[in-house]
Amino acid sequence: MEVAFLSDSYRVAILGATGAVGTELIELLASRNFPIAELKLFASPKSAGTKLNFRGAEITVETVGEKSFEGIDIVLASAGGSISKALAAQVVAAGAVMIDNSSAFRMLPDVPLVIPEVNPAAAEHHQGIIANPNCTTILMAVAIYPLHKIQPIQRIVAATYQSASGAGARAMAEVETQSRDILDGKTPKPEIFPYPLAFNLFPHNTPIDEHGYCEEEMKMVNETRKIFGTPDLRVTATCIRVPVLRAHSEAVNLEFAAPFDPEQARSILATAPGVKLVEDWKNNYFPMPIDASGKDEVLVGRIRRDISHANGLELWLCGDQIRKGAALNAVQIAELLIDKNWLKRK
Repeated sequence: MEVAFLSDSYRVAILGATGAVGTELIELLASRNFPIAELKLFASPKSAGTKLNFRGAEITVETVGEKSFEGIDIVLASAGGSISKALAAQVVAAGAVMIDNSSAFRMLPDVPLVIPEVNPAAAEHHQGIIANPNCTTILMAVAIYPLHKIQPIQRIVAATYQSASGAGARAMAEVETQSRDILDGKTPKPEIFPYPLAFNLFPHNTPIDEHGYCEEEMKMVNETRKIFGTPDLRVTATCIRVPVLRAHSEAVNLEFAAPFDPEQARSILATAPGVKLVEDWKNNYFPMPIDASGKDEVLVGRIRRDISHANGLELWLCGDQIRKGAALNAVQIAELLIDKNWLKRK
C-alpha cells in the first residue's frame, strides 16, 4: 500500500526490538519505506548492546531510561503487557503515541482497538495509546468483516490452529529441537510450552475461566465485539496450539439472518483489502500455513454453505501471526495515523 505521508520523517522507537515481532517490525519499517528520521531500539538488559541492521546501518539496542522517549513520535511496543503498563505513562507524557501489541490495554473503553482494514476511524480519538488486537482476532476479522458489512453476522464459531510463533522465537526454536529429539529417539523436553508441541497438539495453555474458556478464546470473543462495534455479537472459539512453526489457521462458521450465497462471498473476498482468495477445488488446494508464512495477506478459501444451517457459511483461513497478526498491523496503524494526520491527541 502506498501511503501519502504528510511529513517527511518521524522519530520511531521499538520496545522489544530483539524478539520475533520486534525484528519483524524493523524489517517492515524498511521494506514499506516508512518515513523515519531516527529509529531507537529498546529491549531487556540482557539484549542491550546488541546491534541490529536497519537500512544498511547498525543500531545499538538500548535499555529504557527516564528520557528515552523524549522527542519520539511513535512507539511500537512488543515487549509484553507488564512492560507496556509500566512504560505507557512515560510514553504518553513524552508526547508519543504507543501502538501496543500486548493485551494490556485492549479492552479499556478509552483505548482504540484497531485493524486498519476493519475500523480505521477508531484510531482518530486515541489518548496516546492504541492497542493492536490479538493475532487470531486480527486474522479472522480481516477475513469476515467484508461479509459482515454486506449482511451482519449473527454468530461466529471459530476453531484456531495456532503455530509456535505465537509464543515467540524461543518457542519456535523449541519445536525444532523437540522434532529432532523425537526423530533421534530422545524424549522431548518442553520449556516454553507446558507439553511437547512437536508431533503433538493441545488446547491453548492460557488460564481457563469458570465457564471453561481459556484466556485466548475470550480474547477472540471480546475483541471481535469491540472492533465490530457489536457488544452482543455471539462468538465462541476453541483455540488449539499445533506443531507449525509460523502462521495460524482458523476454521470459521458464520451464521447470518438469511442465506449468504458462497459465490457472493467469494466475489466479495476476492477484492477485499488484506485478503487473498485461495481456492482450487479440483486439486483440493486451499490456504495452508506454509503458504501464508511471510505473506502480508490473510489467505481465505474453502468457502461453502453450512449444510446443517440454512443461513450458515463455512470458511478456512491462514495468516502469518508475526506479520499481519502482530507487526504488520502495528505498522499499518502508524501509517494510518500519519496519513490521516491523527498523531496528535484529540
